[in-house]
Amino acid sequence: MHLLLDLPASSVEMIGYFGSFLTSITFIPQVYKSWKSKSVGDLSIWMVLIVITSTFVWLVYGFAIASGPVILANTIVLVLTLVLLGFKLYFPAKKKEGL
Repeated sequence: MHLLLDLPASSVEMIGYFGSFLTSITFIPQVYKSWKSKSVGDLSIWMVLIVITSTFVWLVYGFAIASGPVILANTIVLVLTLVLLGFKLYFPAKKKEGL
């Protein structure tokens, strides 16, 4: 029995996978925009490093409890965030105008 919902385990698992899907797609618009503009100047390196660290910790937890939704979401987010880190390191910084 779950704390808040009295649903079958398979339904709870499906909710988890749907949440994983939603979590996973959050970085796609940023990755796409960064790729198209070849610019990540306003992207905080600290945010990227914190997301990488947190998703790694979530992955360890997900494997420890054998949770497919946690593993799936955090693997995808980790890959997308590593892509953003690559962009941050690869794309040249653009100078701000008027400064």
